Amino acid sequence: MLLWGLVAKQIRRYQAYRRTLIELSQLDDRTLADINVTRGEITSVARRAAAAA
Repeated sequence: MLLWGLVAKQIRRYQAYRRTLIELSQLDDRTLADINVTRGEITSVARRAAAAA
């Protein structure tokens, strides 16, 4: 039972990472600047979103 909980948590984290990465990558540079994110920071922001999931 515990193993499945860990697996489910990792899946949720990965999904949050991918979703954030895709959504931020689709934004133009001006919109990213409005939310104080540079293109180089997208991966880091996605990792933080995954950790919070």
